[in-house]
Amino acid sequence: MKLPVRTFLGLLPIVLIGALAVAVAVALPVPAMAMELAPFKDRLFSYPAVLESRDGGRFIAVDYREMRDINRRDAVPERRVKRRYVDLKPRRQQSEGTLQTAFGPIKYVLVGEIDRARLVTAYVHGRGGNRLQGVNDHSFGGNFNRIKNLMTRNSSVYVTMDGGQLDEAAAGRVRALLAAILARAPRARLVLACASAGGAICHRIAGDDALVGRMAGMALLGSYGSEGMLSSRLRREQVPLFIAHGGSDSVIPVGSMEALYSRFRAEPGYPVRMVRFETGGHGTPIRMTDWRDMINWMLRSGR
Repeated sequence: MKLPVRTFLGLLPIVLIGALAVAVAVALPVPAMAMELAPFKDRLFSYPAVLESRDGGRFIAVDYREMRDINRRDAVPERRVKRRYVDLKPRRQQSEGTLQTAFGPIKYVLVGEIDRARLVTAYVHGRGGNRLQGVNDHSFGGNFNRIKNLMTRNSSVYVTMDGGQLDEAAAGRVRALLAAILARAPRARLVLACASAGGAICHRIAGDDALVGRMAGMALLGSYGSEGMLSSRLRREQVPLFIAHGGSDSVIPVGSMEALYSRFRAEPGYPVRMVRFETGGHGTPIRMTDWRDMINWMLRSGR
């Protein structure tokens, strides 16, 4: 049974019928474009000292210190970053909406203008989160404000969404949302970043032929790996994979992600990077990942 035709922020009307909507909307890959994100507050968000580097810099261990990187950075520790870390101009291009899909409605927040977008960066939260986490300008050291600025200042789009239970139905809703955005932004490539348990969405989308065909890269931030990723379309197409993890993560041990890195690294020429934040906890990669460094590496390394 067909769902009613709905519009999405001026997108062409689409009828979502299971996975067919994704295939129809984004079936054609987009040739790689020469692009580099321009600097934005790099001095404040660049990685601290590198303690270890191997594999030609593909793996680095970064000096992370709670006293410096939380208490001195935040006006209210873990709640509100100091003013100099944020620029609120992207709020002028920020809007909320709901897209009806075959898997149910999905609420999202979109930052930027779709029509001329050169890049789409999507963020999926972890267990217990929602779409608002990824657009909070003041939490996580202002790092979400930075990605909003990086996208809007570089003719690109940033989107966050409700991941719900992070199950197969949630993955279907996320696929439909990304397909709708990419259908309206035919020149854009996709960066998909998943935090913590949100990695379940990344794992499922890693096997999606249509979306992988539009990807510039995938990021796992304090997340986990799966055997399915090792045989996925993502790996076969050698889509850049970025892994960031806290060295003292008590939820997902860092060793499991170092093992995943090594398995991808074993494939000749595979573009994979890992940043380990020494002494960092489960949420550290969300606060400390340098979005500009990560995305520019993906754009340089991609197909």
